[in-house]
Amino acid sequence: MKKSSSCLSQVLWVVFTIMLFFNQSHQHFPPPISIPNPRLMNAYFALQAWKQAITSDPNNFTANWNGPDVCHYNGVYCATAPDGSHTLTVAGIDLNHANIAGCLPDELGLLTDLSLFHLNSNRFSGTIPASFINLHLLYELDVSNNQFSGPFPCVVLYLPSLKYLDIRFNEFNGDIPEQLFELELDALFLNNNKFESSLPQNLGNSPLSVFVVANNNIRGCIPPSLAKMGGTLEELILSNLGLTDSLRQDIGMLKGLKVLDLSFNQLCGPLPESIGEMRNLEQLNVAHNKLSGQVPKSICSLRNLQNFTYSFNYIAGEPPVCIMSPAKDDRSNCIPSRPLQRSPEECRSFYANPINCGAITCSRS
Repeated sequence: MKKSSSCLSQVLWVVFTIMLFFNQSHQHFPPPISIPNPRLMNAYFALQAWKQAITSDPNNFTANWNGPDVCHYNGVYCATAPDGSHTLTVAGIDLNHANIAGCLPDELGLLTDLSLFHLNSNRFSGTIPASFINLHLLYELDVSNNQFSGPFPCVVLYLPSLKYLDIRFNEFNGDIPEQLFELELDALFLNNNKFESSLPQNLGNSPLSVFVVANNNIRGCIPPSLAKMGGTLEELILSNLGLTDSLRQDIGMLKGLKVLDLSFNQLCGPLPESIGEMRNLEQLNVAHNKLSGQVPKSICSLRNLQNFTYSFNYIAGEPPVCIMSPAKDDRSNCIPSRPLQRSPEECRSFYANPINCGAITCSRS
């Protein structure tokens, strides 16, 4: 599958200009003579450029980012380079919860041995530099809980070692690129941004074990390819996206799922009987939709199910095994003889004018 031309042109431009960044770093930050190897020298240039790009550091987290010994900078972790050269290099950066404001300079692309980059809960803005294309060993990228914005940072599509990507709680917008689901990611967190595209049709090509994309303006339908993720997926959270249509029977193929959250959407029709085949399911939340019909007995009979929330729908019946379960929440439905249900008038109106789920056209980007 071809990557977008805009992403490709962006990263090619970085390949062309990265030496310019390196030379500028040399000019702005004359290297101390005591730095023992070229990799730590590059790290010195990158970290000094980053310190200059920081506009607020109320806790003085980077106060000791001075001098040649970058391995003792707060949040910077060194290790032996993985290429067998026995050379000391910067392998990880962890600035989680430092409350730092600023941006990420292009010089960070000089940290070519970086495998971990964590910036959770700061106030960084801008976007992820295209110079990150040089971080071929980057395994974990967490920039969650910041103020990053703009389109999806397409440079991550070119990181061959990436397994964990967390960009939640930012201001990213536009499309979620379908190329993202061709990567060998294990965990992907896109929730609480401003993405607007529908879920890509190739979603099921991904080997993800955790996928969270809640609280965006996604809309559309759940792609049929989702069922292909049954061998790996353990946690799926698609809440508050505006998803429509009914749930397909083949959702039961996700037999490894432990957590399934489809709440706060516009899903309609009955709950599939096949959900009762998810033997590992512990948490199931389908609240605040337009589901109807009967709750399948097989779901409430799941042995590992610790919480089953189907409140605020139009479900008309549930078997005794569900009624007896302390793990369920059946409020605000249309279930006779159950407390805290919708009014009879509201239920009659719904069933007198039922939603034709099969007639719903799911918008695609």
